[in-house]
Amino acid sequence: MEKTIAVIRGDGIGPEIVDQAIRVLDKVAEKFNHTFIYGDVDMGGNAIDKWGEPLPEAMLQKCLASDSVLLGAVGGPKWDGVPAAKRPEKGLLALRAGMGLFSNNRPAKLWPQLAGACPLKPSIVEKGIDFIVVRELIGGVYFGEHSTAEVDGEKKATDIMAYSEHEIERIGRIGFETARKRRNKLTSVDKANVLDTSRLWRAVMHRLAAEYPDVEYSDMLVDNCAMQIVKDPSQFDVIVTENLFGDILSDEASMITGSIGMIPSSSLGETSCGLYEPIHGSAPDIAGQNKANPIGTILSAAMMCRYSFDMPAEADAIEAAVQKALDAGFRTGDMMAEGCQLVSCSEMGDAILSFL
Repeated sequence: MEKTIAVIRGDGIGPEIVDQAIRVLDKVAEKFNHTFIYGDVDMGGNAIDKWGEPLPEAMLQKCLASDSVLLGAVGGPKWDGVPAAKRPEKGLLALRAGMGLFSNNRPAKLWPQLAGACPLKPSIVEKGIDFIVVRELIGGVYFGEHSTAEVDGEKKATDIMAYSEHEIERIGRIGFETARKRRNKLTSVDKANVLDTSRLWRAVMHRLAAEYPDVEYSDMLVDNCAMQIVKDPSQFDVIVTENLFGDILSDEASMITGSIGMIPSSSLGETSCGLYEPIHGSAPDIAGQNKANPIGTILSAAMMCRYSFDMPAEADAIEAAVQKALDAGFRTGDMMAEGCQLVSCSEMGDAILSFL
């Protein structure tokens, strides 16, 4: 099988972690007799430096012409002074919108080898942490109207959160279908006691729930969900929610998994061409030092194989190799523990390759 992959190395540690993921993909291609063709794409701070904007139209078209997109990370303090409309993060928002990626899927799984790094009490950890946040990605307040105006002698800022029924229904179905592939339990998170958008969200989700009688469904207010994630994360299987809430909750969930460097994500839309990236940032403080943890990016490549390329055996092989590298005691600095072997970004790549 031949697949084209648009590669956005990005900023900060992005090039380092993406290079390790590509090494793993190349090994998978060799092992399973595939061909992966890579095309470099500029986005984020590097695109601003080179082209004057965070996502040139030609780069977006290159992504759209590919079978999938692999992203490292974008942004950094170097571009803090750039006008808001030209910031590196705007490139990522434009990419998601341009590719029609309405569903962001972030697993929150505590690997048993990292149980000691979880900040929660052992009595909570031993119950298990393995759930996924399905976040609506191209609607809500992030894509609503934003304005700042002078009113009665002072500035007043307004950000509009808007959702339509079809936007809620399509992400809701992703939530239900994801639950069917896991443990058949779905928690829909909203703020229906305050927000009209959440009341509409809840009404649509209840309508959908009738179509999925095999899935155990419940509603939960977002503030309660934030508390429950640290009180008893074992209760969750799939959480589905809107853009802003999903951004906050998925970041919270990542911090109970031992290391943010371990968490992959996929962003999917109507087609099989998805965007795959680790959930962490560009970590400019360690950029270029070969210290970054590449596992989140490598596991993102596994998700790419599974969800965009229909290569479940290849995805399983990558995940098993990561498991074996952790079993062998290899650790980057972010997850180092007593009795383990501290390795660099490239050495972690070497270890995972050896188990492939």
